[in-house]
Amino acid sequence: MNGEGAIQLNGKVETVFTSLLDPEVLKNCIMGCNQLNKQGDNVYVADLSVGVAAVKGKYDATIRLTDLTPPNSYKLIVNGEGAPGFVEAEAEIQLVQVDDQHTELRYTYEAAVGGKVAAIGQRMLGGVAKLIIKDFFKKIKKELEKVNIAD
Repeated sequence: MNGEGAIQLNGKVETVFTSLLDPEVLKNCIMGCNQLNKQGDNVYVADLSVGVAAVKGKYDATIRLTDLTPPNSYKLIVNGEGAPGFVEAEAEIQLVQVDDQHTELRYTYEAAVGGKVAAIGQRMLGGVAKLIIKDFFKKIKKELEKVNIAD
C-alpha cells in the first residue's frame, strides 16, 4: 500500500524539522505509542498498542530516520512486529517554507503488512493507514502550536 499527501504547519522550516526529530514530540504524536526510547543517532525503539478492526495488539517497532538533509528532508523507516503480524514502512518527508510563519510538509509512503492484520484486507488497511497518518499530523500541528507559543 502506498500514498502521499501534504499538510501546512505553523512554524519556520527549522522549527518543524527539529520538532519532527524530538523523541518526546514523536511519542506524543504516534498513535498508541506507550514508550519511545532513543537507541542511537536517529534510531528509536517504540512500544505500540494499535488496533485495526478486530485485530488489536502490541507491537515492538524500530523507527529510523535516514538521509537527513536538515532542515529540508529525511526518510522515515518503520519496522514493527507483534502477535497481530508485522508492518514495514518507508516515508519520504519534505519540508518547504511557505512564508515566514508556515511550512508545508509533503510526504510519500510505502507500507507492507503481514500476519493476522493483513487478513482484514488491503482496502480497510488503506483507510486505517490514512487515519493513523492524519492523526499523527493533527498531533504534530498541536505540538508545533505549543512550541510557537513558547517562542
